[in-house]
Amino acid sequence: MCGRYVTITPIEAIEKRFQVAAGPDYSGAPPPPNTNVSHGDLAPVITGDRPNALQAMQFGFTPTWAKKQFYIINARSEGDQNADNDPNYRGAMGILQKPMFRQSIRTRRCLVIADAFIEGPQREKLAKPYVVHARDGQRPFALAGIWDEWADTATGKIVRSFAIVTTTACDTLKAIGHHRSPVLLNPADEHKWINPATPLGEITGLLRPIPDKTLNAYPIDPGIKNPRINGTSLLKPIGEPLFPEYDHELHKSLEMFGLGESRARKLRGRESETGQGQLF
Repeated sequence: MCGRYVTITPIEAIEKRFQVAAGPDYSGAPPPPNTNVSHGDLAPVITGDRPNALQAMQFGFTPTWAKKQFYIINARSEGDQNADNDPNYRGAMGILQKPMFRQSIRTRRCLVIADAFIEGPQREKLAKPYVVHARDGQRPFALAGIWDEWADTATGKIVRSFAIVTTTACDTLKAIGHHRSPVLLNPADEHKWINPATPLGEITGLLRPIPDKTLNAYPIDPGIKNPRINGTSLLKPIGEPLFPEYDHELHKSLEMFGLGESRARKLRGRESETGQGQLF
């Protein structure tokens, strides 16, 4: 599962990294840097129908045919298969048959822009959180996502929303004690993932754990459980990284972008979204 993540890289840097231009979503009041992206938040994505544009979509997927709004944050690549989350699973990708996702995985795939993601052990979850980041310091990176467009029949409002596709755990997630991992795409595969013309067999071939020794993680304060709290202080280490590394204090590098507004935690001040965040 991947229910929280970090996206704080300036828009200009995202545009350069992914060779895109910020779309209309960013012309007014774009989504602010976010160290605690949670369901219901707007966050940057790149889609196959507009591969040259950076868009803002809601984290929390609602399929187009739904009668009410959902907040599905993750889509299992194996679908109902691999119930034991066997890291050596090489069977069918059940997401292709899952009614919730079978259309989007074929025609509406997206890149979810992230600098890191937050995960905890399977039992303690975010009561014992870790920041998971690239060992080589490269960020932002792209998580595999799917999206859809839903219309609220009562208000006429159009909601474009996305979910992060997950797979079995890599070495870092296993070390944390978690059984799942988001699908983190190799830069060489990013265009392939969002291109509607890519054969489905090639798409399912990308739904595998990232190679070992790619990611690292360090523990942070469980205050991040509160989705209304934000700020770089949330990312401050409270212990050593899982694997030895010269500099694991990600929060220090984030503050270089002007985000070290306060060591005290800050409330977002946004109203709670209606409905519950569903963990798929």
